[in-house]
Amino acid sequence: MTGTDWHGKPYYSLDAYCKNTFAHKCYKIALNAHMTCPNRDGTLGTRGCIFCSEGGSGDFAIENQGQSIEKQLAEGLSLFRSKKTGSHFIAYFQAFTNTYAPIDYLEKVYREALDCPSVCGISIATRPDCLSEEVLALLYNLRKEYSDKFIWIELGLQTIHENTAAFIRRGYPLSCFEDAYLHLQTLGIPVIVHMILGLPHETPEMILQTIEYLNRLHPFGVKLQLLHVLKYTDLAEYYLSGDFDVLTKEEYLSLVSQCLTHLSPEIVIHRVTGDGPKDILIAPKWSCNKRDVLNSLHKLMKDTGACQGRDFSM
Repeated sequence: MTGTDWHGKPYYSLDAYCKNTFAHKCYKIALNAHMTCPNRDGTLGTRGCIFCSEGGSGDFAIENQGQSIEKQLAEGLSLFRSKKTGSHFIAYFQAFTNTYAPIDYLEKVYREALDCPSVCGISIATRPDCLSEEVLALLYNLRKEYSDKFIWIELGLQTIHENTAAFIRRGYPLSCFEDAYLHLQTLGIPVIVHMILGLPHETPEMILQTIEYLNRLHPFGVKLQLLHVLKYTDLAEYYLSGDFDVLTKEEYLSLVSQCLTHLSPEIVIHRVTGDGPKDILIAPKWSCNKRDVLNSLHKLMKDTGACQGRDFSM
């Protein structure tokens, strides 16, 4: 993969992947399958990860009085009717832990999405400690049955550093993530790894160590997520007490650029920033203007001659 396949961006974006794979743009529809999380239902804890909002990181997921996935998809599709390019959609099971429910229910909601003619595949956000043998078997069987569509699993790693993981109440050791990743890889199910930049007390050196770890794993995709401080989270209390500072825009852009230059050019970048809901976002406020963040990143990388994989070595 070379920069000529990246459609003008200095990294291999999800948009470029979709255009290369499907010959046109694909749009993502965020869904809420009304599940919960072992970090919230009392299995591991009741407060969730320290940064997680009341919406379970799915604040933008479509949710209307418990509507079915089929109805949520129909509403999501209606939002894109005015788009002139692209006719395929990714059904993104986003809110909370989307393999944490009875197997019959999981099969039902996954099939509702996969049966939608406009959906080219599903992306399922979950935790590595919520991938039982039964769930893995379901995913494998669905992947074979819907061979013309894809099934992706998104795993929230956030960091490889155990001290940070304990502080943010991730709830599982790195070995659990590695086991889940290996099982999914064995089944041929692509994995997208979530990583948070700006976690309290993590240095740029520590963040690049996580990047090097991802290079060794070589997942299908990576999401680089800016840490948001949201209302009603324990992180908000910690931030307001003055115990840590969020990244400035300049710091974040520099950090993302470094991460991308060290990351393998074959890994698809599914996100380089994030959207914190404006009504509950405490900091950083500059992140609200996503277009400005992306334009600034592209300009910085162009000005400095940076591109994904420039400093990559194995």
